[in-house]
This record gives sequence, structure tokens and C-alpha cells, in this order.
Amino acid sequence: MSFEVSTAAYGQFMGRYSEPLALAFADLTGVRRGQSALDVGCGAGALTAVLVERLGAERVVAIDPSPSFVAAMPDVLPGVEVTLGSAEHLPYRNGSVDRAMAQLVVHFMSDPVTGLAEMDRVTVPGGVVAANVWDHAGGEGPLAVFWRAARDLDPSVPDESQLPGVSEGHLAQLFADAGLTGARSSKLVVRVEHPSFDEWWDPFMLGVGPAGSHVAALDIDGQTALRDRCRELLPEAPFVISAAAWTVVWDKPD
Repeated sequence: MSFEVSTAAYGQFMGRYSEPLALAFADLTGVRRGQSALDVGCGAGALTAVLVERLGAERVVAIDPSPSFVAAMPDVLPGVEVTLGSAEHLPYRNGSVDRAMAQLVVHFMSDPVTGLAEMDRVTVPGGVVAANVWDHAGGEGPLAVFWRAARDLDPSVPDESQLPGVSEGHLAQLFADAGLTGARSSKLVVRVEHPSFDEWWDPFMLGVGPAGSHVAALDIDGQTALRDRCRELLPEAPFVISAAAWTVVWDKPD
């Protein structure tokens, strides 16, 4: 699996879903002018961009473990302090931000409980810690059709349904395990229209994440079979993909 790709590749692959999700996520967590925020696992900057728009670049910091994303951020979002690092070892002082947010990241953390605890540590009393992950286990994530097609062709294919937090209630349990009890859970849903099958399929060829790695590991015949099976499962274009994300928001006590 690789996220060591260009921001453009990631944007084509997941940005079409993560960008509208970021807007809904910021609304849900009450991001507003005057606050400061940390984007944990900023990736190509979908959530970071929303935070900058609402708070200003000087009020936003971000961190990501992928050098390619970190290197690109000064051009993507000038003025934002972006650090190379992991959620499990946040290089920020205690109580330094009003909002610590992780969009589509917890399920890829090496230790989600430690990562969430670190987000708590750097958040001010009375602030908010929040995270979301796609509903891969419930079949409502944006890649549901892709993984169904892959398993139809090879039932042994490991999909993303076993990752941390992607099943109902598990993200909230991870928060509780990190000591963040009494968090609010909800499901955010975004709907994205795809004008053609090729517009939907082509980003899977860019090698992004588990799905991209799976495609890259197939030979030409395997890729063609997977593409054809996806086409069979999808309706005629244009079509809409509904993508749901489990979302947990914790209001840190004063």
C-alpha cells in the first residue's frame, strides 16, 4: 500500500470524495473564525484547505507521514506549517490547538488509540477532537463497488473492511479506549456524480492506497477483468456514488 504519490494523483483518486466530506466535517465540528486547528494526516490537503479558508493559514498546522505530500503543501496551501511525522508522536505542545481533526486517517494509523490520545493531549480544555473514516465494513464507502468486483474475481483479496474504525461503533470505541469517553457519533454522507465510467475508473490506475496497490499488482488481463466487472456492477453513466463516513466528535472538558 502506498500514499507516497503526488497530490494530483491522490486528488483524482480520493479528492472527489474527501473534499465535500471535509466541508461537512468542518461544519459538524463547529470550525469558526478565531480558533486554531491541527489537521492530523493532512494528505493532499482536502481538510487543510477548508480549515485555512475558515481560520486563515496562520491558525492552521498540519502533519503527515508521506514526504511527497509534505513537500507539496507549500505550493498547495502557502503559509500553513506542515510537518513530516505521525499521529502517534505529534510534535506539538500540550493544549496548543482548539481543534484536532483527522479525516480518513485513523484506519491507517499504526496505533489508533495512541494517535487519538496524542490528539487529546495537544487540544486545549474545552476544545474538540474529531475523526472520520469511510464505512468500508458496511459497504457504504466510496470504494464499495471496486472491492466487490475485486472479491468477485478473487474471494481471497484483502479489502479495507478489517481496518480499525471502519465498522459501526468501532471508531467510537477507539476514542473510548484512548480515554475520550462520551463522544458523539454520526455518519456523514457525500454524493458525487461521475459523468462517465472512465472518469470513475481511471484514478484507480494511479497506484493510490490499497485499491491502487491492488490494481498495480495485477497483470493486464487481471486489470481488464476487474475493470469489466466494475462496469457491470455500476449503472449507466452518469451515475452517483454515495459515500458514508463514520464520524466521532469529542468535546474535551474544560
